[in-house]
Amino acid sequence: MNLKETDIKDFLRRYSVAMILLIMVISLSLFSWRFLRPANLINISLQTSIVAIVAIGMTFTILTGGIDLSVGSVMALCGALASGCIVRNGFPIYTAILLALIIGVGIGFLNGLLIVKGNIPPFVATLAVMAISRGLTLVYTQGRPISGMGDDFVYWGSGKIGVLPVPVIILFIIFLISYIILRHTRFGLHIYAIGGNEETARLAGINNDKSKIFVYMISSFTAALAGILLTARLWSAQPNAGVGLELEAIAATVLGGTSLMGGYGGTGGTVVGAFIMGVLANGLNLLEITADYQRVIKGIIFILAVMFDIYTKKEKKKG
Repeated sequence: MNLKETDIKDFLRRYSVAMILLIMVISLSLFSWRFLRPANLINISLQTSIVAIVAIGMTFTILTGGIDLSVGSVMALCGALASGCIVRNGFPIYTAILLALIIGVGIGFLNGLLIVKGNIPPFVATLAVMAISRGLTLVYTQGRPISGMGDDFVYWGSGKIGVLPVPVIILFIIFLISYIILRHTRFGLHIYAIGGNEETARLAGINNDKSKIFVYMISSFTAALAGILLTARLWSAQPNAGVGLELEAIAATVLGGTSLMGGYGGTGGTVVGAFIMGVLANGLNLLEITADYQRVIKGIIFILAVMFDIYTKKEKKKG
């Protein structure tokens, strides 16, 4: 392979996700005149921000070679707890939010302990926590929405700063923090090392167990934060909120170039991957594609993303 071919492959590997998003935007703008309207673009950003925040946390777990299937249920539970503490118990808004975030981090700590101390595979451990969290949500809400949190709470999901919705601004802040952690801290280096080769990371003096626990705490924190934002946006806590969200978060992460095998990727690509999912969903709605067909299309895209991940991993090894 000559240098020119290598440069082209490297360029495609680095920017293929952004190119896919650009092609989708151009195509949908041609098929529907409503797509590029400012109101629609802001709506896409708002819809995508929730998934993107969760997907950023998911990226941390996948980079270590793990996965977190509990994010959708954690999202629903923490949103319900925040609203319930305000409506039922009269807690101040920010006390309720803080409590919900702490419980979310605690669930992530539990996930990490089950994985590193209980030697339970991440898939199984987080699947079990997913079931527990969803059950607790249904018990706490009694299967009914909780509403009446007040305008100050609702602002975090429905308010705007200038023309940008608050959740979009929070997404930008979370992305910036995650980027700094992964690219400019020792902890970020440890995450990539564990995902690349766990045994080598251990021999290099990295505390794998501690790093993994922190990774799952980050994932649950972002899920809890997304749950609070979604609850505020909907003006109520829905018992079935976040059902299937783990699939969307994983899809966004893999579409963004993070390898399911760990050790390669980043949150920048994840955010772009989330916007691919958001643009796709919005475009399908504008084209009046029914929800059933949308699920089929999303499933196909997820399969293609995983196949692309496997292909690029093999190409990287060859190179």
